[in-house]
Amino acid sequence: MTNPFRGPITGPKAFAIFSSFFVVIIAVNIVMAVKAIGTFPGLEVKNSYVASQTFDAERHAQEALGWTAHAAIDGAELTLTIAGPDGAPVQGATAAGVLGRATVRTFDQTLAFAFDGSAWRAPVEVGPGQWHLALEAVAVDGTPFRQRLDVMVGE
Repeated sequence: MTNPFRGPITGPKAFAIFSSFFVVIIAVNIVMAVKAIGTFPGLEVKNSYVASQTFDAERHAQEALGWTAHAAIDGAELTLTIAGPDGAPVQGATAAGVLGRATVRTFDQTLAFAFDGSAWRAPVEVGPGQWHLALEAVAVDGTPFRQRLDVMVGE
């Protein structure tokens, strides 16, 4: 058996080198495309035009509440604080949320919040890294409050 890499580069050798380069590039692109499609979390809304019709009115109503939200995870518990314009905890509102990773829906957790008079608390199972809380609260008057909060968990 002769060594194919010995001797001058001929037409068939040049073609083999050139085509193997493209085979590797195409194979990597296919693998990356399959991975990207497999981890795509999906659509936010089914019809963006319909969602846009009420967006401004909902945004103005939410801004009129003057609420600020903050979330933190300590151990196996997520603490959510929502403060009104006066800085006091919001009373009488209901809160719901989904905690998960930014790119993978496998880790999504629907949270069961319990209000303790100053904050909403929910048990969570998280690992280190960045988590996203999709918060949906409703004021006493029925005004929806939606916000996405980033929560960092240390190692």
